[in-house]
Amino acid sequence: MRPRSLATAGTAWLLASGCALGPNYARPDLAPPETFRGETAPAAEAFVDLLPWWQIFADPALVALTTEALENNLDLAAAVARVETSESFVGVVRSELIPQVGYEAEAGRSRSSKSFGSGDGNPRSFFFGALNLAWEIDVWGRIRRATEAARAEMFASEAFRRAVRLSLVAGVAQAYFELRELDAEHEIARRTAESFVETRDLFERQFQGGTASRLEVERADAALAQTQAQIPDLERRIVAKENEISVLLGRAPGEVPRGAALEAQEIPAVPTGLPSQLLERRPDVVFAEETLVASNARVGVALAGFFPRIGLTSFYGRQSESLADLVKKGSGVWSLAALAAGPIFEGGRNWYLYGASKSEREAALRDYEQSVLRAFQEVSDALVAREKLALARSYQERAAAALRESVRLALVRYRGGLSNYVEVLDAQQQLFPAELQLARLDLEEMLSLTRLYRALGGGWSIDATPATGAAPTP
Repeated sequence: MRPRSLATAGTAWLLASGCALGPNYARPDLAPPETFRGETAPAAEAFVDLLPWWQIFADPALVALTTEALENNLDLAAAVARVETSESFVGVVRSELIPQVGYEAEAGRSRSSKSFGSGDGNPRSFFFGALNLAWEIDVWGRIRRATEAARAEMFASEAFRRAVRLSLVAGVAQAYFELRELDAEHEIARRTAESFVETRDLFERQFQGGTASRLEVERADAALAQTQAQIPDLERRIVAKENEISVLLGRAPGEVPRGAALEAQEIPAVPTGLPSQLLERRPDVVFAEETLVASNARVGVALAGFFPRIGLTSFYGRQSESLADLVKKGSGVWSLAALAAGPIFEGGRNWYLYGASKSEREAALRDYEQSVLRAFQEVSDALVAREKLALARSYQERAAAALRESVRLALVRYRGGLSNYVEVLDAQQQLFPAELQLARLDLEEMLSLTRLYRALGGGWSIDATPATGAAPTP
């Protein structure tokens, strides 16, 4: 449809409906799954919970760290400032709906030459003061659609703030659990090194007594040194993780207090929630939808560009040749005028703007649909991961327990002369990585909860979400 026919059709539609130009927003019809893969708990009222998510773990240190991060994190503070900026911008755009009142004043002195017959050749002063008013009547809804777009962008910035908050809470929990896992690895390495010291000393005594060879002592000493070599690296990683947490808390790098050990962390039951509720909770989905609302409204702004802007202008004031007379007896001047200004030929500018706005809306729609699909995927991934990791951990716990018993039996057999040193060292060297793997599975199980918290858009506690932008009132 060409611009002229578009304008004709738009005028007829506007007169019939009295609404702003452009499409009113309606949420795309997406079909969410009835349940998630990996979901085992009922979901009817799963989102209703009285405690913030991080308090469910009942770890005072984690609660304190998360609270401090929410109060002091610099990225979150910047996101809050951006929300305030977008709120102000909504007011700027909306202000165009209201008549604009201003003032103007002028003072000067001039002289006209007699030779032109327009004056007596004497210099004259002049003073002028007036109030002026200008008002664009939003017949086509250009300002209302622009306000709708600005309001949606404000909601999008609020969703971004929630996304930063969500990432911050999950990031603190993840870093804290990683720190406790490194502590566990450090303790395992230290305990294993002590075990190898005892084994080396045992072999040394056997060697001194003539019942063992120097080879046994050297093999035990090598196993001890290999284990001890891991301890400084773990200490380095612990300090780096403490520094990472400190930055999240908005403070200089330093030590971080600990709470419960990783294996002692309470693992809460996991409610999930209805898929339809997920669309309201995830900040990335809300952000994508509000971006779609804004781009939808800008189609109306572009359509209004084909039509004239209609408004009123007026001013009232006084003028005189003396500043003292300006208020007392100056000549009154006033003006009242209606105006209409619109495009005739701009090289297709408005047509291209309209086409660009439609393309922008189409791109925003696809981004929104993709964000919804990604949300469903991440929830399903997190639920399945939590189930499978719990199973893997139970198996690994059995393996570690069996290897601890094998170390005990190997030492008993060696002292009784029923086995050689190879059996003892082999049992100890198998136990060390098994215990490390168990600690890492403990970590992965806790991290699966933080991933589920992210995927659910805030976990177990409700964080108020902004209302979706609505169409402007006709």
